[in-house]
Amino acid sequence: MIVIKNARIITGTGTVIENREIGFDDKIRFIGTGYEGPADEVIDAEGLVVTPGLIDAHCHVGLFGDSTGFEGADANEDSDPIMPQLRAIDGINPQDRAFSDARSAGITTVVTGPGSANAVGGQFAAVKTFGVCVDDMILKAPCAMKMALGENPKTVYNDKNQTPVTRMGTMALIRELLYKTANYHDALERYYEDEEENDKPDFDIKLEAMLPVIKREIPVKIHAHRADDICSAIRLAKEFDIRVTIEHCSDGDIIADVLEREKLPVMLGPTLTDRSKPELKNLSFATYKNLSERGIKTAIITDHPEITIENLPLCAALAVQRGMDRDKAFSAVTLTAAENCGIADRVGSIEKGKDADIAIFTGNPVDFGSECVMTFINGKKVYVKK
Repeated sequence: MIVIKNARIITGTGTVIENREIGFDDKIRFIGTGYEGPADEVIDAEGLVVTPGLIDAHCHVGLFGDSTGFEGADANEDSDPIMPQLRAIDGINPQDRAFSDARSAGITTVVTGPGSANAVGGQFAAVKTFGVCVDDMILKAPCAMKMALGENPKTVYNDKNQTPVTRMGTMALIRELLYKTANYHDALERYYEDEEENDKPDFDIKLEAMLPVIKREIPVKIHAHRADDICSAIRLAKEFDIRVTIEHCSDGDIIADVLEREKLPVMLGPTLTDRSKPELKNLSFATYKNLSERGIKTAIITDHPEITIENLPLCAALAVQRGMDRDKAFSAVTLTAAENCGIADRVGSIEKGKDADIAIFTGNPVDFGSECVMTFINGKKVYVKK
């Protein structure tokens, strides 16, 4: 058991508690005062701030290798526009420098996966940012299916003289896959209900990968910057009764009324970048304030390596500077991020029974100048500022 004493704790649940103690092994076991049990280590956090480990709800950590070029570029298998069978965990390199950079910033969980070259890119995974083998880092895999609308798949396959080269083509391919998956699912159900009367459909790895989507077990992370693409994502969700989160959402202000009405989770960003393509012309940190004030569940993301992972707290601080409520910005990189990704049962807040993913900062991490001085993942000390 490790005990942190004299802590100012920002729990992530909307409360701040002063001069408390936290006891933990792999899970958080005690929050309060007067702990008298055994302790392998006692850490005095007087003058410091203790928070849940930060979470990046959309990035490509471990899949675009730092300083490696093509050899480490494993996020886009752009040989086929429909690739739901791809799994992030088969491409993540735990030795990528981005993981240690994340730990040094108090980031303990990243939701990472395929890029946006394909209409359907494959399965995202939520992983902890410490480990030698990815199998020991997995928090939830798959945690989502990746799809992409708009400019990216159009550009990739136009260069190959292959469908899709239009937004219509992209949506048609996705819709075809969802229809086939629904039929495959129904055929399997009929077979399992009466194996003597019904044939089992031939195994199809793409449709197998899509079954958790049709069953609403995992959401679809839909890359959509432009307002019309966001509306297409909403249309798709309703047509096939699937769960959808909007990734990037650069036109969030334009489409805010619709997002508020539909109550879709949003992973907003990357915002600390140039407007490098037409879809990014409305990029603005003010969007964080405007969406969150409408009650839209907004997570702040880096889309690493677009913004390098260690700058997640900086992005939150810039959102606050541009008017986002400070508590909402903190939640956008902790509990709201966890809720949007379906992992809040284990991470995102300091509560008894949750994973002991804890960071100690010199101040609130969404304030300029705050530094991470210590990070724990599953109760193990994985970073100490030198």
